[in-house]
Amino acid sequence: MTRSASLVLCLLLASTSSLAAEPAPDEGRSWHRLVGILQYLQADYPAAVESRSAFELAEQTSFANEAVETARDLGPTGSAFVARVQAIQERVSHGQDAEGVSRDCAALVEDLVMAGGLARSPRHPPDLKQGAALYQANCAACHGADGRAQVAIAETMEPRAASFHDAERMDGITPYKAFNTTSFGVPGTAMPAYPTLSEDERWSMAFFLFTLRQPPCEGAPPSISLERLANSTDTQLARQYGEKNVACLRRHMPDADEERSLLTARHGVGEALRLGAAGDSAAAKTALLDAYLNGLEPVEPKLRARDPQLISRLEAAFLQARISAEKGSPKLQEDGRELLSLLDQARNSSGDTASMLSVVWLTLLILLREGFEATIIVTALLAALKKMGAMEQVRVVHIGWVSALFVGALAYVLGRHLLAGAQREWLEGLTALVAVGMLMYAALWLNARANVSSFMGELRQRMQGALGRGSTTGLFIIAFTSVLRESFETAIFLQGLAVDSATGVAWGSLLGVVVILLLVFAVSRMGYRLPMKTLFSVSTVVLMATAVILLGKGLHAMQEVGVVPLAPIRFITVDMLGLYPDMMSLLPQLLLALAPVLWVWSRRRPRGERVESAPESGATRAPPLQ
Repeated sequence: MTRSASLVLCLLLASTSSLAAEPAPDEGRSWHRLVGILQYLQADYPAAVESRSAFELAEQTSFANEAVETARDLGPTGSAFVARVQAIQERVSHGQDAEGVSRDCAALVEDLVMAGGLARSPRHPPDLKQGAALYQANCAACHGADGRAQVAIAETMEPRAASFHDAERMDGITPYKAFNTTSFGVPGTAMPAYPTLSEDERWSMAFFLFTLRQPPCEGAPPSISLERLANSTDTQLARQYGEKNVACLRRHMPDADEERSLLTARHGVGEALRLGAAGDSAAAKTALLDAYLNGLEPVEPKLRARDPQLISRLEAAFLQARISAEKGSPKLQEDGRELLSLLDQARNSSGDTASMLSVVWLTLLILLREGFEATIIVTALLAALKKMGAMEQVRVVHIGWVSALFVGALAYVLGRHLLAGAQREWLEGLTALVAVGMLMYAALWLNARANVSSFMGELRQRMQGALGRGSTTGLFIIAFTSVLRESFETAIFLQGLAVDSATGVAWGSLLGVVVILLLVFAVSRMGYRLPMKTLFSVSTVVLMATAVILLGKGLHAMQEVGVVPLAPIRFITVDMLGLYPDMMSLLPQLLLALAPVLWVWSRRRPRGERVESAPESGATRAPPLQ
């Protein structure tokens, strides 16, 4: 059979076998095409330069020329990449700088994926049985039923049809590269495109190719994400997970909860981009909110424990995309593509599991971080009450924070499914806002105690009257709400870490509790030795500062569920201090922080009206608040 006849046969087989499939237009087709061409140049150009084959160098030059044309088709968003592609084309056309071209192609691929928001992995776990059937119908004629390309027609092709058992060939291929090949074909060769196959079908066929040279799977595969599996060669998998696990990794597709959740988020963002392009800004905003609450939020604790910087970037990107959607801005497309890329970064590590030691360390850090605010509040109250001899109220405070811990432990046992998505944000936001009110009450109450003008003996005699039933209830609520928010959030974080190592969470929790108890003891002992005026003043400042922090966190949580509008400004983000670059949270925080100063200023009296009987030295003259 002649070479031309062979090519015609392959093309006919490819076209007739896919007629039954429904056309499925791809998002970012030109972007994917350019990435595919650059990946070919990255892998094959160095070998072509080394061989000095005129045919191979001409083939690489044609790829580089096509890359330039495709880059020009990207539109305004991709215009910045044209010059970089042209620089690659210039060197390829002269057969120069093989190592530099390969390196620049790899870097450009990463930048294109980020700018275009490209998905480099399937939206759903590939169906290998479907992939096998598609391979036999579309590929076996040229590559052989077993993938060895030992068929007569392969001998007539230039270049020869690839063998999927060739270790050197497969070492430069990933399922994503195979997906691009089936999507666009290889110009100048017998490899056709399969545009009439659906995206899922092409992914299934691409993943199936990698099973052809693998032995039967023995045992269960390690945990891995689809994103990593789609962008790793067999050699890379063997290096990271062991040679014996490669067969199982290629033959069993991951389908973890975290992966599905992030795919839900990605689908929602894609839908938002479609709606935004159609001019439906309100629906685009709703789709982004649903993508965040139903996709990212359920897995946010585990992602934050693994990579807090990435989760912060994701949250900021979601907020920015929502702002663009609210304004109906064309920038939504750019913001959405960046968001898609960040989600894929999260997916790339979604199959990772941490060691027990690292889980212990993360658990300890989480307990200290989440418990610090609550510990300071509770110990400040305990120190003040014990100094005043109000032991009945000390027990009330203890009952309050212990009750909050019990509720948090219950949340941990029941699982994060009851406290995920919008429910969790609502709970954290409302609890924070309630805590703000109670902390302000506590601060004013302590300020009143600091201004009592009698001696300590008289103060103790009046304590029963000053701390009536209302104050007792208030102290319980303060202790309870101050710890409740942190308790719930800690429970959700630990649920995520327990997936990796429940034992590590147990040991980390034990260490964290010990450290927190030592902190409570230290602060309480220090409180016994402080003068009353100093103790109350410091406690008041601590409570007001904590109220300002919780106000920012509560309003931010309400923004994330779409209740409070967004008004971004240029500012820093300090999550621990509740500072976010948004006027809707910063302005109320500023007003709350200034309120005590304005209150003290308003209570000042003119010199001539001062009362002769001054209070005890060092105290301010504001009347006590009963």
